[in-house]
This record gives sequence, structure tokens and C-alpha cells, in this order.
Amino acid sequence: MAEDVIRRRAIVEGNVQGVFFRDSTRDQAEKHGVAGWVSNRSDGAVEVVLEGPREAVERVLDFLAQGPPRASVEDIGIRDEAPEGLSGFEVR
Repeated sequence: MAEDVIRRRAIVEGNVQGVFFRDSTRDQAEKHGVAGWVSNRSDGAVEVVLEGPREAVERVLDFLAQGPPRASVEDIGIRDEAPEGLSGFEVR
């Protein structure tokens, strides 16, 4: 039986723009086979939608809590959403 697909939306706050956060997130998502997208927000945060097997999504969320080397994550808000059947991962 295939593992259930979950969807999480994360808002990552801190020094997270201009530090390769989006590209690093895409790399992690692709490494773990997670679909979705990542985007800079006008308030300085980064918004991320992840869809995939629970374990894979959790691994990417663990990365988001730390961020790439130049980032400084101050807070991360995560909420569950209904999966939409996304494929691929997009930097917006």
C-alpha cells in the first residue's frame, strides 16, 4: 500500500530572504521527492507548500526550521491542508 500523501503550508520568518532559502528548499524537496512550491512574501517571510509522503515532508520541514547556512530562522508556522495532487517543485 502506498504511503499516504500529506500537505503542509509553512511560513518561515527571520533572515530568510536573499540567503538562497528558496533554492535550498527546492533542492531539499527534490532530494526527498516532495512536490509543492516556495515563495518570498512581501512581509519578509518565506511561504512553502509541501506535498508528499509524511516522512519526506517532515524531513523538508526539519530543514526549513534551520534553513541554509546564511539564513537565521526565528519562527516557523506550520498548518495542515488537504493535498491537491501537486507534482514537481517550483520556486515562485
